[in-house]
Amino acid sequence: MAVVNDPQPPYLRIVADIERRIADGELQPGAPVPTTRAIMREWGVAMATATKALTALKQAGAIESVPRVGAVVAPRRLPSRSAGSLGRDRVVRVAMEIADADGLAALSMRTVAAKLGVATMALYRHLEAKAELTQLIADAAFAEIEYPAPPPGWRSHLRVAAQLQWAAYQRHPWLPRLVSITRPATLPGQLAYGVWTLRALDGLDLDPIIRMHVYGTIVNYVRGTAINIESEAIAELDTGMTSKQWGQAKLSVDGPLIAQVAEPGAELDLESLFAFGLERLLDGLATVIAPREIRR
Repeated sequence: MAVVNDPQPPYLRIVADIERRIADGELQPGAPVPTTRAIMREWGVAMATATKALTALKQAGAIESVPRVGAVVAPRRLPSRSAGSLGRDRVVRVAMEIADADGLAALSMRTVAAKLGVATMALYRHLEAKAELTQLIADAAFAEIEYPAPPPGWRSHLRVAAQLQWAAYQRHPWLPRLVSITRPATLPGQLAYGVWTLRALDGLDLDPIIRMHVYGTIVNYVRGTAINIESEAIAELDTGMTSKQWGQAKLSVDGPLIAQVAEPGAELDLESLFAFGLERLLDGLATVIAPREIRR
């Protein structure tokens, strides 16, 4: 499982890149930083975006304005808390708190640094970039999973594995967007989930390729359904109604139209959709995992 799309606004990506150059020593204290026009050319952005990036860098204390010179890299100064006391685990924990509260769009090196009370550049002692940070918070979310004793039978085992993954997505609605099936991250939390889940198939004499496809199919089904958790939570905040309440309200207005495709009062929510689809998926996998039993 791996990190996918970066939801950062363009100006924050510019900020992160310039801060990285400063942290790497490419831009030394007192050195001129790219001008507004230089940023526009290099990143292909509008003047407003370039100006916003430089303003954010000044607010973060990474650069400062010098009369008759312009914007330069600020002198190195100690942050309000010692960067050395941060620790990667603490950075990851704070990043998860931000994502849980405000979503991935609100997560950046700058917002994490602000919550920790340190200069943004201090984070680069622990992380290379935001992409690494999002990968680490995804892994930390999987590391929270507490695994029970495996239930007997491959079907029960895979059902519990899917339910554990589903619960992780409910705790962290941003998590499905950071999971990849085809480019998995080899990090401890996600590896532990894979190892525990694949134990369901031990001793079944499955072809290795089939074995991995069974695993990937389960993970992808849960992830694909869970993508809706975040949007449903946002919709509930926007409308002030649960999906059930919204459906009832729609029924009173569009009842005749709804009746063309469903019985009035028939309910469909994410929990029931997940549970129903999971059982049908397991039914289908049985034709590959235990074909002899199916024929009986």
